[in-house]
Amino acid sequence: MCGILAAAPAADWKPLFNGKDLQGWEPRGDGIWAVTKDGTLVGQRDPDPSKLGWPLSWQKFHEWLSVQAWLYTVAEFDEYDLHVEYWIRRPGNSGVSIRDQSRARYGLQMPADFTRTPSRLAYEIQINSQYPDPILTGSIYALVKAPAGLQVDDEWNSMDIESRRSGIRVRVNGKLAAQHPGVEGRPKTGPIGLQLHDRNTLIKFRNLRIREISPVVPQSR
Repeated sequence: MCGILAAAPAADWKPLFNGKDLQGWEPRGDGIWAVTKDGTLVGQRDPDPSKLGWPLSWQKFHEWLSVQAWLYTVAEFDEYDLHVEYWIRRPGNSGVSIRDQSRARYGLQMPADFTRTPSRLAYEIQINSQYPDPILTGSIYALVKAPAGLQVDDEWNSMDIESRRSGIRVRVNGKLAAQHPGVEGRPKTGPIGLQLHDRNTLIKFRNLRIREISPVVPQSR
């Protein structure tokens, strides 16, 4: 697939996040999102289950623990290059979704429907820092596993995603992590999402930028 992805122009990157507030983004679920003075986007969850009431069954606790939260771009995109820098607390699990026109609606409910999360309806690029999941950072979840050793735990890392109608390619810290031609029937276009996988997730993002190769064409009404 390396020869299929279209080459991109050299100097048309633009910020995807303004470093000040959540303008252009839509929180989904109960994630807590904040922007620090240095322009870092911080996402975390409320770790207190007492709001569920007592006594609390193990099943109810597990459903609460596992439900997802997301932050999605208001805009949708067609073909593009995406650059993301992130830091994640370990053990931690997060990800970047692309083309997910459901905007994670089935992962937000309790219990979550894991057969219809962004990784199943569209694509999720995994971020994993010593979380007990064999799917490592840079993997195209449930489709292509990335090799070990690309991410540096407890440090800032970079992820670059090339999304084309002809396929998807992922690099972590400049090294090839995964590529896939795409699954027939899944969306070719859609928003970009940042995941808070569970109640333990604490992740920071910075320097989010995008280079559009071909913009989404508005639908006529």
